[in-house]
Amino acid sequence: MTRNSRPWWRDAVIYQVYPRSFADADGDGIGDVNGLRDRLPYLRGLGIDAIWLSPWYVSPMADAGYDVADYRDIDPVFGTLAQAEAFLAEAHALDLRVIVDIVPNHCSDRHPAFAAALAAAPGAPQRDLFWFRPGRGAHGELPPNDWRSHFGGPAWTRVPDGEWYLHMFAPEQPDWNWDHPAVRADFETTLRFWLDRGVDGFRIDVADHLVKDPALPDVTALAPGSISPWRDQEGVHEIFRSWRAIADSYPQQAVFVGELWEPNADRFTRYLRPNELHTGFNFAFLSCPWDALSFRAVIDETLSTHAPIGAPATWVLSNHDVVRHVTRYGRADTSHSFAPDAMTHTADLALGTRRARAAALLSLALPGSAYVYQGEELGLPEVQNLPDEVLRDPRWIRSGRTDRGRDGCRVPLPWSGTAKPYGFSPGWATADPWLPQPDAWAALSADAQSGSRPSMLELYRRALHLRRTEPDLGDGTLTWLDTAGSAADGVLYFQRGDGFACLVNLSGHPVPLPPHGYLLLSSDPLQDLKVAPDSAVWLRLS
Repeated sequence: MTRNSRPWWRDAVIYQVYPRSFADADGDGIGDVNGLRDRLPYLRGLGIDAIWLSPWYVSPMADAGYDVADYRDIDPVFGTLAQAEAFLAEAHALDLRVIVDIVPNHCSDRHPAFAAALAAAPGAPQRDLFWFRPGRGAHGELPPNDWRSHFGGPAWTRVPDGEWYLHMFAPEQPDWNWDHPAVRADFETTLRFWLDRGVDGFRIDVADHLVKDPALPDVTALAPGSISPWRDQEGVHEIFRSWRAIADSYPQQAVFVGELWEPNADRFTRYLRPNELHTGFNFAFLSCPWDALSFRAVIDETLSTHAPIGAPATWVLSNHDVVRHVTRYGRADTSHSFAPDAMTHTADLALGTRRARAAALLSLALPGSAYVYQGEELGLPEVQNLPDEVLRDPRWIRSGRTDRGRDGCRVPLPWSGTAKPYGFSPGWATADPWLPQPDAWAALSADAQSGSRPSMLELYRRALHLRRTEPDLGDGTLTWLDTAGSAADGVLYFQRGDGFACLVNLSGHPVPLPPHGYLLLSSDPLQDLKVAPDSAVWLRLS
């Protein structure tokens, strides 16, 4: 199958937009749909294939839009449904596809269905759409089981009539009961609502959480090694098979991308069978430390588990939930962690930036599709010194102010100028950005980097242009080469197709260039015709 004839999603480069922090057109300090529309030429010029939008739906914003009150409308802070439809048309006119978030595990406590459930009496059918249960203890004063919220504290909140409801995240995010046919039917209506408007796919938030063990057993009562009763239950696959049938009935080749923090590779790939999800995020790659043997193992396992079911791999370095990889790669511990103190470890940003440049060439050279988180192409680091009083992530409050949460990777982007807000908001705006930007970001703005060949932005532009024009890149196979050293030596060296090769030097010393026809791209200058430590090159072998 030629590159032009295979489905677009098998080797697309997809750019994640976190709408609150991308571009503000109306001057209120919060990114919006019109700001995104204004920046579409920038995204087209970057060389991406598709845009993935974090939630833009009606929401009280208890968790930055992941608490949805209306799945079929746009929150006024972002704009209007008409503006969203105009954005879709304008993106398609630029040959950019659009993937939107869908949040099926939970909704907002302001969702009409949950408001009706709260207003109803215990045992009423309105409550069956969620997980309402009586409490334990003599007076029902204890939660129904010992499950813990991912944001800290119990996963249950008690309502005035004495019952408790389940929320695997914040109390403002009650979990839907996917055993109920009305829940399934309503989400299928939502899928069709957006597909009818031309959306090209959906990123599924916490895709493995939808179905729970109906017995709601205590976790502490389970045998060691048991699957958590709130995730990866067999019934979830039936849901995704029905969703896939809907997507396949539309002409735009709509794609599903699952957020799947599933450590078991075999269980992960069960979601990617031909009649379920198209792709899933490769968090093993994102979490991998800066170590050649570790990267080699993750890449090998990814490709070997995806190949039998014919699913393309995905490669991702950062997103809206994790410490930006410029910072992560500059720390003593370069792996990803959700531990509360992981947000505050010191980093050598010069080292982290060198490694991030090399990681960009690695991820874009691997077989399958790749993701770029907004600002990654600018080399933005994590903002680790946000004042306590500006933190918005519910993890901050739910953890008793011990986990600073994810706000550091969500700071509004710098576009231009030498003073804040660096073009994020219009020059006439009086409102500050919703999170403060660092003083040092003037040098990292898109305008400051544009046209500067050594910049991160121009590296991404050149790499994405080559990825489009090099016939061996994108989907396909990978062959490891050993003429430049092995992973045990700190070197990753592989060939794609008939004549493209990528070498990444993760060792502490320069590595000689292997025999080649010509150098296509280098993440950093060569040292006496050698690949510098923490850098990468793309080669045409003949």
